Amino acid sequence: MKPLNPRFIFLLSLTVVSSSFGFYLPGLAPVSFCEQNSKGDAEECQTEIQLFVNRLDSVESVLPYEYDAFDFCKDTDENRPSENLGQVLFGERIETSPYKFSFKADKACVKVCTKSYDTGSREDKLKLDFLKKGMELNYQHHWIVDNMPVTWCYIVEDNQKVCNPGFPIGCLVNQEGKPKDACVINADFNKKNTYYVFNHVDITIHYHSGDETNGMHARLVAATLEPRSIKHSNDENPTCEETPMDIPADFKSNLKVTYTYSVTFKQNDDIRWASRWDYILVSMPHTNIQWFSIMNSLVIVLFLSGMVAMIMLRTLHKDIARYNQMDQADWVKIPPAANVTYEEAQEESGWKQVHGDVFRPPRMGMLLSVFLGQGTQVFIMTFITLFLACLGFLSPANRGALMTCAVVLWVLLGTSAGYVSARLYKTFGGENWKTNVLLTAFLCPGIVFVDFFLMNLILWVEGSSAAVPFGTLVAILALWFGISVPLTFVGAYFGFKKPGIEPPVQTNQIPRQIPQQSFFTKPVPGIIMGGILPFGCIFIQLFFILNSIWSHQMYYMFGFLFLVFIILVITCSEATVLLCYFHLCAEDYHWWWRSFLTSGFTAVYLFVYAVHYFFSKLQIIGAASTILYFGYTLIMVLIFFIFTDGNLC
Repeated sequence: MKPLNPRFIFLLSLTVVSSSFGFYLPGLAPVSFCEQNSKGDAEECQTEIQLFVNRLDSVESVLPYEYDAFDFCKDTDENRPSENLGQVLFGERIETSPYKFSFKADKACVKVCTKSYDTGSREDKLKLDFLKKGMELNYQHHWIVDNMPVTWCYIVEDNQKVCNPGFPIGCLVNQEGKPKDACVINADFNKKNTYYVFNHVDITIHYHSGDETNGMHARLVAATLEPRSIKHSNDENPTCEETPMDIPADFKSNLKVTYTYSVTFKQNDDIRWASRWDYILVSMPHTNIQWFSIMNSLVIVLFLSGMVAMIMLRTLHKDIARYNQMDQADWVKIPPAANVTYEEAQEESGWKQVHGDVFRPPRMGMLLSVFLGQGTQVFIMTFITLFLACLGFLSPANRGALMTCAVVLWVLLGTSAGYVSARLYKTFGGENWKTNVLLTAFLCPGIVFVDFFLMNLILWVEGSSAAVPFGTLVAILALWFGISVPLTFVGAYFGFKKPGIEPPVQTNQIPRQIPQQSFFTKPVPGIIMGGILPFGCIFIQLFFILNSIWSHQMYYMFGFLFLVFIILVITCSEATVLLCYFHLCAEDYHWWWRSFLTSGFTAVYLFVYAVHYFFSKLQIIGAASTILYFGYTLIMVLIFFIFTDGNLC
């Protein structure tokens, strides 16, 4: 075998390291823009810029709402672009808005619409109350221009610039006169028990001029805005220079809210179209913390690898050497009446005592085989999804692609679940193959679907945009029953056709009696200790994942996540091998379920951390939001539980 070229090793290492920065594809096909009076072909460039609006969400509530749920200005020719499965499951609802611009046509204080609220109208009161509730819970707009979020950039501590892909609909000054959330940005927001609605936005669109000599027109590279609250004295001809638009908590007089905008175009040739997301991502935390996470995980892996290597190369070597120390002269001294073979005389204590029982089928072998089959399916799905994300195919610009990819892969990998489950069940000597196949196809997916359906009912009752439509639920069931289940049956068919895995030694007819165990070799303490090290590898990365889900922050460092995934797999495997060896040395041969639960207990630590995150990091209020948080968390915990066990296969 030829040795590897050092240059090849260097390039491969450079590729892996560069992937850890989470490189991405910034969008789909670029769109060129030109002025209305330019000579550009209409097919080559566009003159009109359409601003899209997405759902509104809040860090204080799990319930997102569509743009139309609030009483904002609506597009007369409303059009909804097609959404993929991932967008629907995440509750994204993108639609056109009445904010439309012409390229390089600056406009100042343009009226969009005026909303009137009459004290005598119950409908108007409900609309205004809902708007006030949204401002109290700090609901955020999410606007999109050219498949790029319109960001609100502001300065925080240490003069650090943060660009948020959302901006609030308004804010509240409470009864004590203390401003909440965005009300701290303006000293004029000072009336007690008063809401201030952001009814005006100053939009700045940055563009790269392109190279017209080569036929390249301008492309948009950034879009920012500054929300403002303005009480317009003249609704027909607003000037956008008045005092803030205050809405008293008590609705006692008729009210008018006029929505306006200003738009400015700025040329910026320093930003390339391919890197136009960088100004958003650079302002987000926290590359240094991510590297600390990797180093922390690597230290744990090196520690476990050293332990396993010490056992394999030192402890086992000593054990085998000690068993082989009895020479033939010592064997001759044993009287024939003892009726002991030479191999039996070599056996003394420890793991070699249980060689005739170590491959005894476990209790509830069917359930174990089902979990391992489902775990294999989730493990392969996760590996492929993260690998594609590392290559940039599932970037934030490709909305919903991550969830869509994961669901499609899970459906198509039903064969692997059926095969692994059937093969293991046959190895355990099981005969109820029909029950095994049905449980593999329906047990874990059924639990997830029931939980998801109950959470969807709550979202539907609350009128949230995250409620999955009935047609999408039917489509999910069709994917499950029409594709995943048949593929599971196909995999199980081939699994049962194969012979069971033959153990290297024959199992004794009579089970060996297990001696009294010490506290640390008992099942429960060992399982609890086994999950600590794998969780230590992921808890920093877990913080960023939870932030992206519940605090609506953008997650893009898939290179880091893929490295942590590999480290987690290695850590779970080594921790399981290590503890399994200790238990076998204590002459306890019930290792099947114990090995399964050793790495699986990491999911319990994940749930505990999610509870800690809920009470320490989030500001969620309301029974519905709390139930939704823990309902979806249980789905995550179950999937992670079977995933950590699946990598043992």
